[in-house]
Amino acid sequence: MSPLQTIEDLMSQALAIEREAVSRYNELADIMETHNNAEVAALFRQMAQYEQHHVQHILADMGWADDVVAPRSGGMWTTPEAPETVAFEDVHYLMHPWHALKLALQAEERAQAFFDDLARRASTDSIRRAAEEMRDEEAEHVALVKAWLEKVPKPDDDWADDPDPPRYID
Repeated sequence: MSPLQTIEDLMSQALAIEREAVSRYNELADIMETHNNAEVAALFRQMAQYEQHHVQHILADMGWADDVVAPRSGGMWTTPEAPETVAFEDVHYLMHPWHALKLALQAEERAQAFFDDLARRASTDSIRRAAEEMRDEEAEHVALVKAWLEKVPKPDDDWADDPDPPRYID
C-alpha cells in the first residue's frame, strides 16, 4: 500500500470505507429482521446511523456533494472488503446483541488500526493529521462499543441451538 499524496485521496478512501460500512450494517439489519431478530436488527441500524454520520461529516468537510463517487483504487486496503466492514459469514440468524457488538467492535478496531497505519506512513503532515483524526474518531467508536458490551449479557453457550431450524428442500 503506497502512501497517499493528497487529503482528497485520503478522504475519498475514507468515504468509501464509511459508505461500505453503512451499506453492510443496513444489509445485516435486513437479514436480522428477516429472521425476526428485531433486537440485533435495531443495533445494526444504529451502527449504520453512526457510520452515515461519518459519511455526512466527510462530505461536509470536503465540500463534496452527496453523489460524489469515492473510488476504491489506490491500494488503500488489500482485503476484498473495507477494514470497517463486518463479514456476512460472521453473522448468525440467532445471534444476540452481544455477538453483534463483538462484530462491530472488531470492525471499529480494524478501522482504527487502518487509519493508524496510514498516519504512520503519511507522505505529508496534513495527511498524517487527517489520518490521526480519523484514527481517533474510530477509537471513540471502539470505546462506545466496549461500553455497550458491558451493558448486555453474554449469551449462554447454547445460544445457537434452534428448536425449529430451517429446512431446505431440493
